[in-house]
Amino acid sequence: MTRTRYRLRWPVAAVAAAAAALGSLTAAPAGAADTGTRAAVASVPLPPELEAIRAAEATKIYGSPEERPLDQRKTGLISLGDSEISGEGVGNYESPTNGPTNWCHRSPDAAIHRTGIAADLTFNVSCSGASTGHIRIGGNKQYADELVQSDNLAVKARNTRIKMVLLVAGANDDLQFGPVMTDCVTRYVLSQGACEPKYAPGWQARVDALVPKVEQTVRDLKTVMRDAGYADGDYKLVVMGYPSPIGPDFRDNPDFSGKLACGGMGYDSDTKWGRNTAVPAFERGMRRVAASTGAVYLDNSRLFHGHEVCMEDTWARGLYIDLSKPGGIDENSTRQSFHPNKSGHAAFASCLTQLYASGLREASCADVNSSGTPTLFPLAWDDVYKPLRNGATGDCLDVNAAESANGTAVLGWDCHGGRNQGWWYDSARKTLHTELTQDRCLDVPGAAYQAGKALVVWNCSGAANQRFVRDGATIRPAAAAGLCLAQGAAKEPVRLQTCDGSANQRFA
Repeated sequence: MTRTRYRLRWPVAAVAAAAAALGSLTAAPAGAADTGTRAAVASVPLPPELEAIRAAEATKIYGSPEERPLDQRKTGLISLGDSEISGEGVGNYESPTNGPTNWCHRSPDAAIHRTGIAADLTFNVSCSGASTGHIRIGGNKQYADELVQSDNLAVKARNTRIKMVLLVAGANDDLQFGPVMTDCVTRYVLSQGACEPKYAPGWQARVDALVPKVEQTVRDLKTVMRDAGYADGDYKLVVMGYPSPIGPDFRDNPDFSGKLACGGMGYDSDTKWGRNTAVPAFERGMRRVAASTGAVYLDNSRLFHGHEVCMEDTWARGLYIDLSKPGGIDENSTRQSFHPNKSGHAAFASCLTQLYASGLREASCADVNSSGTPTLFPLAWDDVYKPLRNGATGDCLDVNAAESANGTAVLGWDCHGGRNQGWWYDSARKTLHTELTQDRCLDVPGAAYQAGKALVVWNCSGAANQRFVRDGATIRPAAAAGLCLAQGAAKEPVRLQTCDGSANQRFA
């Protein structure tokens, strides 16, 4: 399948003149692939400036400027939002979005151009640094040569039959994710102390403040589509969450050569806070947005687990300073930092393809067993991670000290509801994942199936020593079904013991 990417950024006067000159052309409209059968609904006329742009774009696509019936148009996909989806961090940017007067940093390798969803045309109108105020109806232009993103959608929804509208937004509103990351890195470089104590107390309030703004943005995009003649069921409107770009387990990378070399500049405690608290809170906010607006929701908060900055197969760029631009180091020199790289956008594209085909209203995506290929799950991560309480001690299965490095002990501990006591059993793969990270699984070290062997967490690999069977309230190695997880006494390590039906071998 061949797709065409259009990025039209002509001066308004020139567009109007071109549209007028082309107005008398009567070329037959091109046939559209994957045509719909719904009866046509007239669109609301656009303001003259946008109508001139629409007519010129139609001429570029079809050879004539008229607005075609929905079932006679080429099909299209479109992404709106901020740097997370524009292609920021990939490194190859379309002109003129790489400065000096436009820093949208759109990439031809952005996810919207790489899905397996059948479409004739793909449009990326997102822009690095965009807030909801640059997307909503009546919003502000981000740069002089950019349209408000909802206006761009209005144009393209009239010239093509849009099958999917993708929105990734919110990080540049109250959350101010970029400036927070910059401050955290600066504090590390200057030895000023961790940034978690500075931001953690007000983080949830920031999320709560941005949610209504993203909700209104989604409603505005639906209004734009209705005004363009679409019913709500004619397309999918997907709100996609943000992955955690950095985590604390980089020292498990056998090729780790230091934070400076890979760009993982920051205090370890801040990387834990970001992965365990900051990004999950943001994810829950975006989930609320989708639920309240009827949008499809894709939770990617765990998608980069195992592929964070400084890991062996990273899907995100670390701290990066672009010294090629004049003017020295400024916000534009470092803006590519901690964003998805080309592999990250390939992961986004895979998840979106699976989501579109699934028909689900809510789903989550992650790489399982370090396969390198994302898998879509028909669930929300917040709903599946549960504590496992021991029948004898009342303790919960606990990853020691909330560490997730390879070899961290698993023990029983007072139940407190923390993420190191949340577990998800993947029944299809028979793996038991800690809520700390999708990339660490319960593991029998060295596949030593013997009574007394203590359990740990380890990088998920799908190996036999990470596969367990839930038999009633017992948890047994799949390769040694006569052994059960057991806790001898309060706050002791969890070990394998010969199954005997005792209460200390039951976890529920």
